[in-house]
Amino acid sequence: MRRSPIVLAATVAGTAGVLAFHPHAPAVQSATAATTSPSAASASATTTSTSASSSPSSGYGSGTATGDAIDTQYGPVQVRVTVTDGKITDIQGLALTGNDPRSAQISSSAEPTLKQEALSRQSADIDAVSGATFTSAGYAQSLQSALDKLGFKAADGSRATLQVP
Repeated sequence: MRRSPIVLAATVAGTAGVLAFHPHAPAVQSATAATTSPSAASASATTTSTSASSSPSSGYGSGTATGDAIDTQYGPVQVRVTVTDGKITDIQGLALTGNDPRSAQISSSAEPTLKQEALSRQSADIDAVSGATFTSAGYAQSLQSALDKLGFKAADGSRATLQVP
């Protein structure tokens, strides 16, 4: 009978500790979003400009390339990436799924998250945004094709793994 208050107190303390636990999110760089309307999308999937200069320490050049337009059931997804001295410095969404107003809303809200993750990971191997699966997969594939055109390889060798369902 003397142990019951101790057991009860330990149970309450343990339960409070579990309920108060909050896993830490990985630190990511802050990125600003600039969404371009789908009507401004270019059907061209060619490299817009590539600089032949390369930094001796990085082994990668600098330049800008437009990824392939990836067709999804909600419309095409296409991005343009800028690499400077072997680092991804900017990603612009040229066309994001937007065949209807709801798709456009979902894509425009998912794009900043996708951009931020790609910039922080320095790779097209990004996680899908919940509720924007098609946009996420198209974004990753278009980004990977643009990086391939520039000859950019992620430091860890990762490549886009999301596929349009």
